[in-house]
Amino acid sequence: MAMPLRQSIKVATYLAEQKLRRRDKFPLIVELEPLFACNLKCEGCGKIQHPAGVLKQRMPVAQAVGAVLESGAPMVSIAGGEPLMHPQIDEIVRQLVARRKYVFLCTNAMLLRKKMDKFTPSPYFAFAVHIDGLRERHDESVAKEGVFDEAVAAIKEAKRRGFRVTTNSTFFNTDTPQTIVEVLNYLNDDLGVDEMMISPAYAYEKAPDQEHFLGVEQTRELFKKAFAGGNRRRWRLNHSPLFLDFLEGKVDFPCTAWAIPNYSLFGWQRPCYLMSDGYVPTYRELIEDTDWDRYGRGKDPRCANCMAHCGYEPTAVLATMGSLKESLRAMRETVSGNRE
Repeated sequence: MAMPLRQSIKVATYLAEQKLRRRDKFPLIVELEPLFACNLKCEGCGKIQHPAGVLKQRMPVAQAVGAVLESGAPMVSIAGGEPLMHPQIDEIVRQLVARRKYVFLCTNAMLLRKKMDKFTPSPYFAFAVHIDGLRERHDESVAKEGVFDEAVAAIKEAKRRGFRVTTNSTFFNTDTPQTIVEVLNYLNDDLGVDEMMISPAYAYEKAPDQEHFLGVEQTRELFKKAFAGGNRRRWRLNHSPLFLDFLEGKVDFPCTAWAIPNYSLFGWQRPCYLMSDGYVPTYRELIEDTDWDRYGRGKDPRCANCMAHCGYEPTAVLATMGSLKESLRAMRETVSGNRE
């Protein structure tokens, strides 16, 4: 795990505080969506299926920052849509960083080189570029040629300017262990990104392409083979060791979707950003008025094939904090990743 040591300490301190306060539900990271509009039409995404009037909306800065502060989460993932299309996205980032929130701005990178001057490198800020495969595979997944090359150019420029750059890769049933190894080797070794996040594609009900999502057993077999030969320890993966164990099928966990809540133009989304069972205006209502026991594999049929990080990474993190053995294991991998 390649999370910077400063960030690891802050998250560990935050978790310890929640335990001392005897809070059983709290956010690790907020998924903030200040718009739904995007400049690409990815087959696995359901956000751009909203009506034209909704796609024109942009969340005010005060509303976006206020939602994060209301939740108390130490980290924020700004997504969408394409957040760089928001005219005040730099101000949202600036205000969150000023409050020492760890901010990950998720982007397809098509506008990144054009907008980069609006941002300042900071240990509290990172661009999170979406990369689903090497050139042909990635361009196919986003339904547009040239996107991979532009993303690579943007990553190189951001790194040159001193920004932290992470990547997010989603894998489908059209992927093989070899395609996963190839793209993660490229991101880790050739581009030298700071951290990489991976996730099996979830059967997002509004996505145009419903044929290529992974089932649980497919996911486990795919990652078990991709992680073979010591790749897990060599790659700078931004995941807890237990979550990687989960992807391989070595352990199983219940879903804790409440730990990565989603806030969008519609409010706080129940139960997670991948499923929509309504919205509430406040974080407190989301936590207190949602029947969380209804969700997860074996409970809600929509969750049957989900192994997404938004539901299971938090469970793995909490299990790590509750075990001295796993805490030491995660610490060793964090320190090792920061030495490379």
